[in-house]
Amino acid sequence: RAQALADRLEQGEKAMALFAEGLYEAEWRKSVPKDGRPVGVIIHHVASVYPLEVQLAQTVAAGKPVAGVTWDAVAQMNAQHAQEHRAVVKSEALALLRSNSKAAADAIRAFSDEQLDAAAPVSLNAETPLTAQFLIEDHALRHSFHHLAGIRAAVGR
Repeated sequence: RAQALADRLEQGEKAMALFAEGLYEAEWRKSVPKDGRPVGVIIHHVASVYPLEVQLAQTVAAGKPVAGVTWDAVAQMNAQHAQEHRAVVKSEALALLRSNSKAAADAIRAFSDEQLDAAAPVSLNAETPLTAQFLIEDHALRHSFHHLAGIRAAVGR
């Protein structure tokens, strides 16, 4: 199961990277509807949060609750990231996307079935006891697919 999850994460990263490679500079700087951040910033964002997303799943896999993570904190982190990386260049963002997705996939491959099935309360989800597998699927794995859809809408292709 861990191998399949890691493979799907890499599938999303590859789709995002392939699409991003074909973007013109004006498209790279275009704001994504309903989000407001530029395309390039979002790609860098996806890359930069892979380690955090996997860490959350590892916490739950160890039987520990995820505490103190709120949607307000996520929004603040995203806003700060957007400010700090507003001028990110494509080569930098794509290099980070590739390296962090590989590290995330490698970390996911290390999960046992028992660890994937482990559940603990997650503050981001109203203290709902969620499994490590759910966190992997809902965050690290889904993230590139989710944002790629918005990027495609922003550039009209």
